[in-house]
Amino acid sequence: MPARPQETRRHFVAAIEKAHSQQLRRFLSMRLRNALADVPDLVQEIYLRLLRLKDYEAVRNPQAYLYTIASHVLHQYTLRRAAAPETMDPLEVVNALQTTTHPDPAEEADIEQRIEELGHALEEHSPRAYAVLLMYRCEGLTFKQIGERLGVSTVMARKYLVRALKYCDQHLDREQGRS
Repeated sequence: MPARPQETRRHFVAAIEKAHSQQLRRFLSMRLRNALADVPDLVQEIYLRLLRLKDYEAVRNPQAYLYTIASHVLHQYTLRRAAAPETMDPLEVVNALQTTTHPDPAEEADIEQRIEELGHALEEHSPRAYAVLLMYRCEGLTFKQIGERLGVSTVMARKYLVRALKYCDQHLDREQGRS
């Protein structure tokens, strides 16, 4: 009785995995030095894509095909990471603050006061821009999530953030001009 197509596809992927697993992991590890914990997930995604391949018999060079898929998965991973907002871990912030040298208390109070004044000024100028800035930087929300929360489009959420950042830059420039 001949082997079913699914079984032969599994044998094809198992043979590739056996022959190239270590090199593939090394390839991904070299490109993801800051995110080594994601390597196993990417390896799994690569092999899943190989399993979904309909015409696996047409693959002439399995190693080249494997690395082509790996490059595509890496590219998509990079795009996803770039699109996701950078979130802040409060514990890391506290630890970083504790390890730094303690600034002059008067200087620290002045900085806090200036930040608070900037926040109030931005909130008065554009409450939505202020809200978007807080949701994006402090809560780590995406533009889509911000748009849903505020009832605006993703494009409009992005425009509010640009408006907030531009206002902050202008405010800080005016502050420096006074001192």
